[in-house]
Amino acid sequence: MTVRIGTLSNGMRVVSEAMPLVKTVSVGVWVDAGARDETPEINGVAHMLEHMAFKGTERRSARAIAEEIEAVGGHLNAFTSREQTAYYARVMAEDTGLALDILSDILLHSVFDAEELEREREVIIQEIGQSEDTPDDIIFDHLQEAAFPSSSLGRSILGSVERVSGMQRGDLQGFLDRFYHGPSLVLVAAGAVDHDRLMAEAGKLFGGLSRMPRPQQQTARYGGGGERRAVRDLEQAHVAIALPGLAFDDPDYYAMKVYATVLGGGMSSRLFQEVREKRGLAYSVYAYPSSYRDGGLMTVYAGTGGEKLPELMPVLADELGKLCGRVDDDELQRARAQLKVGLVMSLESSGARIEQLGSQMLLFGRPLDIDEVLAAVDRVDAAAVRKVAERVMRSAKPTVAALGPVERLESYDRFAARFG
Repeated sequence: MTVRIGTLSNGMRVVSEAMPLVKTVSVGVWVDAGARDETPEINGVAHMLEHMAFKGTERRSARAIAEEIEAVGGHLNAFTSREQTAYYARVMAEDTGLALDILSDILLHSVFDAEELEREREVIIQEIGQSEDTPDDIIFDHLQEAAFPSSSLGRSILGSVERVSGMQRGDLQGFLDRFYHGPSLVLVAAGAVDHDRLMAEAGKLFGGLSRMPRPQQQTARYGGGGERRAVRDLEQAHVAIALPGLAFDDPDYYAMKVYATVLGGGMSSRLFQEVREKRGLAYSVYAYPSSYRDGGLMTVYAGTGGEKLPELMPVLADELGKLCGRVDDDELQRARAQLKVGLVMSLESSGARIEQLGSQMLLFGRPLDIDEVLAAVDRVDAAAVRKVAERVMRSAKPTVAALGPVERLESYDRFAARFG
């Protein structure tokens, strides 16, 4: 597999990876803007803009967009994260031109029709309602808000019903005008792709974008050290704990990935074995890191019966603390193997590859070579894991979010004291 990179005169980067024996192409546009770039008044606008891109352009109605891509058996979709927005398609190789034309059309020529806006507003409000009714999803929004209480990183990607209800066409156009320019966009394709043809098509379709530089991103600082507790009539109590994590470019980034895997990354992890297998305190328990440009979170989640909370919380704190001490060679080897196999397996999917390449270009300005990443994971030793554990445990007070029958959850101050 070969990665090639080019840049249009307006600063838009074009990246391709040819995958031998693959007859399809995954192609997308990654935008260096997401929910953290919103002001409080327009929280949710990046997500609504992503929705409205599919609702009609100067040349195509919303129905025509769907029919054209599906007429060739293709798939068209998008997502919004806290730092990026992506629009992508997967088609047969001979239909790459159509996919590019549709992607450029929805990004550059959307009309934001008033009737479509009203309909999509209701769809997003229903999406917000659905997330509120899904406790093992909404708990992480609560945790994010408590961990970043005075930052755009703490606000929901979907926005609130109040903000979405008041969103106007000018808000969408204003966000697009502010962030959707050549230097902030990456066109990426993987599969049966010809880079020279991709560059030529990109020049025709996206060459009119301006070279306006990306506005300064808002700084986000972990402001945790508190909790958000909501008693609700649910079958399970949902608890999430966060501590400061590491940015993408932190020297200890890969050590943090290994640390999280040892702690709660699979059935052999410490949390799964101690909390579920040995003590039977939770059906679901795991840990994972989230990274941003300037920080991150280390998160532990458990879903359990409310009566188990008094016993569960000390065990979670204890397992977090234990990683500051001994790390066994066998668990370190398992964690590294899990991470490496996951990385290598992702190379087999063109969709996963464009997601990796798009994000890496926006974050690092270059694709990361797989051998480089595997070597970085292999270099993580027990000392590096202990170092990260110390950084996580000692840098700040934990943040706690709890939802459901959580009346028996110990006080925040008592739980935080367990972290020294």
